[in-house]
Amino acid sequence: MIRTLLQVVLLRDRTRVFDGFRHRRVLSALVLVYGLIMAIGISQEYVDSEEPDGWWPLLFAIYGGSFVLMLHSTLAAWRLATAGLLVTRLLMASEPELLGPWSLTWYIPVLLAVGMIHSGRVALVVGLVTAGMVVLITGSGWTEYLVPTIGILLLVLLLGYAFGARGRAEQRFHSERDEKAALVERARIAREMHDVVAHHMSLVVVRCETAPYRITDLSEAGRREFAELGAAARAAITDMQQLLGVLRAEDQRADRTPQPGLADIRALHADASVTETEVPEAVGLTAYRIVQEALTNAGRHAPGATTSVSVELVDRELRVLVRNTAGGPSLGGGGGHGLRGMRERVAVHGGSMTAEPTADGGFEVLAKIPVAR
Repeated sequence: MIRTLLQVVLLRDRTRVFDGFRHRRVLSALVLVYGLIMAIGISQEYVDSEEPDGWWPLLFAIYGGSFVLMLHSTLAAWRLATAGLLVTRLLMASEPELLGPWSLTWYIPVLLAVGMIHSGRVALVVGLVTAGMVVLITGSGWTEYLVPTIGILLLVLLLGYAFGARGRAEQRFHSERDEKAALVERARIAREMHDVVAHHMSLVVVRCETAPYRITDLSEAGRREFAELGAAARAAITDMQQLLGVLRAEDQRADRTPQPGLADIRALHADASVTETEVPEAVGLTAYRIVQEALTNAGRHAPGATTSVSVELVDRELRVLVRNTAGGPSLGGGGGHGLRGMRERVAVHGGSMTAEPTADGGFEVLAKIPVAR
C-alpha cells in the first residue's frame, strides 16, 4: 500500500487516457476544448463573484492544465486537479458548496480517467486522498455538504473503474498473448538453429569416424583421439535432440526437409538481388526468414504494394533490405510478433535490425547480420 501511495502521489506516471484508441487525435482535441471551456467558465465565475484581485489566471492554468496533463499522465492530471480543489476553495471561500457547478464538471472527468485506466489499488488510494482533501478544505463550515460531495466523487471513481474493467482485461490478454507468441517464436528459432548445428556436428562425427581410413600411418593415439572426438560429438547431438523434444509440442513432428538459405530467397521474390557469396548456414536461414516475414507483412499491411529485396555482403556483414511502397488499406492482424521474431533472430548473431516507414509512405526493413570469417 505504501508503494501504491508513492505511485499515486510522487512517482512518475505515463498512463495516457487515450493510449491505443483508434481516433486518439480527435478525442484529445475534444478533451482540450472541454478543458478550455472549464477554464474560461471558472475564471469568469471567479471574476463575477469575487473581488477581481488578479488570481483568475491561476485558476485558468489549473483547470486548463489538468486536461492538458491528462493526455500525457492521468495521475499527474489528478494531482494538479486535487491541488486545484484547495486553491479554488481558498480563492472562492464564499461559495456555499464545496464544489460548485464548474468545479464539479471539471473534476469528475479527471476522476473518471483515473478510475478507467488504473488498477484497483491505485483507485482506492486516489479515492482516500480525494476524500481527505475534501475533508481538509471543508474545515468547520459547510459540513452539511461534506458527505454528499465525498459520496458523489467516490461514486464517479467507482463507475470509472467499472467501465475500465474491460479495457484492463483486454490489456492483460494482449500482454499474455504477446508473451506466449514470443516464447513460441523463440522455440521455433531454437528448433531451426538445432537443425543447423546438428548438421555440422554430424559432419564432425563422420570425419572423426572416417579419419583412420583417410589418413595413412595414423598412430594408435591418434585413432583413440578421433574416436573420443566422434563420441563427444554424438553425445552433443543426442543432448540437443533431447532438448529439442522439450521445445517441440506433443503433437508436433520433426521437420525432415532441409532448412532454407540464401539460394531459396529468389523463390520468395523472383526479382530479389541476392549475393552469391557463401555464408554460414545459420546466417542464410536468418536472412531467408527475415525476407519471408517482411514480404508477408507487406502483403498484409500494404496489399498491392511494389516490393524489392536486396541481400548483399558488405564488410563481413550480410545486409538484408526489404522495401515496399504504399499500398491499399491494411488487412489487419499480426500484432507485431513478426518484427519481434526478426529482431530476435538477428540478435542471435549479434546483429541489428531497423523497421520504419519510408518517405513515400511505404515501409523498410533493414537487417545487418555479422558473418564470421
